[in-house]
Amino acid sequence: MFWPSRAKWTLAAARHPVSAVLQPTVDNSGNLPLGPSAAGTKPRRYDSSVTETATPARAATRSAARPARRSPADLPFRFADRGLAQALAAERSEPDWLRAERIAAWKAFEALPVESNQLYTPYIDLRAAALDDVRPYVTDGPPGLGDDLGGLPPLPRGVHVETMGQWLERDPEAFKAAVEGGSSLPADDKLAQLARGFWSHGRHVEIAAGATVEQPIVLRWPGAAPGRALISRTIVTLGDGASAAIVEEQVPCGPDVSCAEGESVPQGFFHGTTEVSLGTGASLRLASIQRMGADQVVFQHRHARVGEGSSLHWALAQLGSRLVRSRVDNRLEGDRSSVEQVEIVFGGEQQLFDLTSYTRHLGRDTTGNLLSKGALLDRSRSFMKGLITIEKSAVGTDSYLGEFGMNLSKAARAVAIPSLEIDQPDCRRAAHSSSVGPIDATQLFYLESRGIPPDEARKFIVLGFLEPVVARVPLESAREDLRDLLEAKWAAGLEAASAAA
Repeated sequence: MFWPSRAKWTLAAARHPVSAVLQPTVDNSGNLPLGPSAAGTKPRRYDSSVTETATPARAATRSAARPARRSPADLPFRFADRGLAQALAAERSEPDWLRAERIAAWKAFEALPVESNQLYTPYIDLRAAALDDVRPYVTDGPPGLGDDLGGLPPLPRGVHVETMGQWLERDPEAFKAAVEGGSSLPADDKLAQLARGFWSHGRHVEIAAGATVEQPIVLRWPGAAPGRALISRTIVTLGDGASAAIVEEQVPCGPDVSCAEGESVPQGFFHGTTEVSLGTGASLRLASIQRMGADQVVFQHRHARVGEGSSLHWALAQLGSRLVRSRVDNRLEGDRSSVEQVEIVFGGEQQLFDLTSYTRHLGRDTTGNLLSKGALLDRSRSFMKGLITIEKSAVGTDSYLGEFGMNLSKAARAVAIPSLEIDQPDCRRAAHSSSVGPIDATQLFYLESRGIPPDEARKFIVLGFLEPVVARVPLESAREDLRDLLEAKWAAGLEAASAAA
């Protein structure tokens, strides 16, 4: 085995279906991390199961004991404690205020429930995650971490793409203003506070006022190695009138790992945030493609503040990992601000995708257009939950939320819960829609009547169903890669179905 009090008008609708070898990690200097063989030659570093290194006797006791039953909402890890928050600050030589920030985030993390919205509590299921013994990265990281910064093209004046450490060194006051207090993350979310307090790696993208970046900026996050946990933050700031496009890739950290017969590969844990702030008249297109390995558990948080006259376009694709829990928060704070968000899921085997979206309209004449789609093979599941809130100040709002699931097998399950909370009746539009079901038989009949074989017809319908996100990816090479990934997943699902028959 490898080691490793105003009345509100609320509308809600829900739809239910009818029917290689494990690679070592490296630290920032390129050295291997400390392990048992190096313990006598270098200072001991933080290594936590629960704030302390497990002794052989304790490890044997744990492995011999029958695992405790977990409720669907129980967190599957134990490393997030005060000791880790202190170790991150100490071993990374962080300023005192950042250490206090981490401790405050840990306290918030301890106090909050996993799901604060009671409408969504029946749809929490974290039982597929087995992360009790994962060890968080502190100064080291998985293979491939940092490769994205090495391949950056020349950047215009006033544009910075850097690590969090480089940002802190270059402009400590701006770093402190952005990070301290956690205002760029939802204060009511337990897992967002996890990222706020326990991040070890990060990216900062800053586009100065009036600057335009013609080529998309590519950010690449490798998943955690088996038995490890990587917690990261990405902070994106665009000044007034700035324009840019970003492609985020979440990829495996290496080839698939194999174990001896009867043993299972330990899961890795990746938790990443994207925190966006747009100045007046700014424009950002941001695409994210998640294709982590089958033994990865992925938590994501995306939070955006959109200023006056600014526009934000999300294009999000969820393909990989064993379990995904994703939350997107859009705050349309400026007058005439807008957001377009399109997210797709293509699930197979026993994958679970838990997606939540919150859009809050605060400025006048704001526009929101949000669309989620999921295509599910085998025994995969998806929960698509969305809430649009129109505050009293948001006169003239135009907002739409659509959630649609396509079940490609009888065992697949999709749930869609679009909701509206309206406190301002003077709206141009406030609407939602949802549906869950199999492939439309009329579409299938039409294609087959044109001589297209049934499997090819199904493929065309499914890939066309998911195309809205693919078409919005701003980088052509990433667009074609995503199409290839979708076709490969369809082929794998077809092959598995044929073998089972």
